[in-house]
Amino acid sequence: MTKLYEFELVFALPEGEHDPFEISDNILEAGVGDPLIGTGNLPLISVELEVEDEDPESAILGAARAIIARLPDGSLLREVRPDLVSLADVANKLKVKRQALQKREMPLPTMGGFYRVDEIYLILAKACEPGVGKRRARFDLNLARSWFEAGIAARQVNARLTTHQLDPVRLVVQTSSPMTASMPAYIAAQQTGSVARAD
Repeated sequence: MTKLYEFELVFALPEGEHDPFEISDNILEAGVGDPLIGTGNLPLISVELEVEDEDPESAILGAARAIIARLPDGSLLREVRPDLVSLADVANKLKVKRQALQKREMPLPTMGGFYRVDEIYLILAKACEPGVGKRRARFDLNLARSWFEAGIAARQVNARLTTHQLDPVRLVVQTSSPMTASMPAYIAAQQTGSVARAD
């Protein structure tokens, strides 16, 4: 059974001049949902999506592959969001005030006051469980379930990108991680575009 997942993809374009209108048109031609495209911080591009698929990771990687095929050669998947989130982000998705979340037990934040999306989801899910003498949650977790589930998958994809287990150009799992080679050689290969792209 398919479900709808809500997430954001961030791509890095190669060096050079890029027309934001042409980039946006190319992303729209990829035919992935109804994307909200951010081109105000070139060479980074953000694409917010709602995608229906069997599981959140398939939704993320399927959308990323379709879009990167329409971007200039040498473009990379930089990150997937949500990953680290603020209480304001979570409150907005749950349609409650941030203060309502501040009164609840929360996981330890990371530097900068952001929370790992999977950790905050577990805390909120626990708060929704019925219990004797337990204060009832004043939010509906189902309002943001597609966002949270995509966030958990986003953290896994980002971890594989960071450890070079996922090729950021072809978006396939590496059979032998470049981490076994020298790091400068891998970075040089990325910068020169010598990492091949799948057709």
